[in-house]
Amino acid sequence: MDPMVPLFLLVLTLPALGAEPPRPCVLAAPSCMERVSLGGEGRYSLIYRSYPLQVTNPRVRRALIVIHGAGRNAHSYFLSGIAGALIANALENTIVISPRLASNSGGTCRDTLERGEISWTCGGAEDWRGGGRAQDPPGVFVFDLIDAIVRKLADRERFPNLQVIVVTGHSAGGQFTNRYAAATQVEKVVQVPIKYVVSNPSTYLYLDDTRLPPKQTCSPKGGCTADFRPYAQRRQCPTFNHWRNGLEKKAGYAANIPDEELRRNLATRDVTYLLGELDTLPLFGFDDSCPAMAQGPNRFARGLAYWNYMRKRFGANHKLITVPNCGHNGRCMYTADEALQALFPPISE
Repeated sequence: MDPMVPLFLLVLTLPALGAEPPRPCVLAAPSCMERVSLGGEGRYSLIYRSYPLQVTNPRVRRALIVIHGAGRNAHSYFLSGIAGALIANALENTIVISPRLASNSGGTCRDTLERGEISWTCGGAEDWRGGGRAQDPPGVFVFDLIDAIVRKLADRERFPNLQVIVVTGHSAGGQFTNRYAAATQVEKVVQVPIKYVVSNPSTYLYLDDTRLPPKQTCSPKGGCTADFRPYAQRRQCPTFNHWRNGLEKKAGYAANIPDEELRRNLATRDVTYLLGELDTLPLFGFDDSCPAMAQGPNRFARGLAYWNYMRKRFGANHKLITVPNCGHNGRCMYTADEALQALFPPISE
């Protein structure tokens, strides 16, 4: 129990025996926020959530965890998740969660943190996009936070009827989700199926040193105009296969996970790539570094290449959904009809 919370306030927050579960909280406001403790000594990260994590709720049958983009605007992504749930008629039986991966590490990362709130590394090999570390406390990684949320959701005493957990992210959040799908160890200890929906990232985690040759293309129906080959420009771009674009010089949560385990995890997990067909312009933080350009000329082309790569090189049964009227816009992607079944998969009542 948080020593700063008076006992009488804690009692007031608990539902009466036999009481109805709470109504969904749908505001990007403190009233819809909660602390998730991590690393001890009163340290925590904040999340937006439509239902409390600590209150028993048999109504919840589905969970959607939405990872924000580079702007660390969890409030906006929470609302996008809520909007999608409303359109999908899933608001009542889905808990929507958006973690606030805050950072005051400098540069463009100057979030105002509450006392005790964890600041995540922003930039470099240990950036939060790849499961990087907390600035303090030591030994804590941002993937640990999502693992902790998943374990809370899988607690049958709290959510006895939960059937599926969906982890998704758009843009930088899509990068996060792609790498989390490869690295997370939480699937070994929870009994609830987890699905991963990767939306419009700038870059992906490649599992070997092959890439699609320049000026070649891949199809959303399957197949490419050339085979994936060992990257020919490695002398000009020696970092092309470093973490977070490849498995060399791994950092953060994944540092001590064998390469073969990462390959096996990603190839066998339930992953869907959600691509906006209009996401073809170098806008909104587009990564044009040489390791990123080795993956393709734009986000849409990179996504098509990667889906084909995972199928061809690793036999992955991953899914692809293209959204015809969306560019690099998370709200558009998460409320598009084409995306709803991946974000809110069917459940039994």
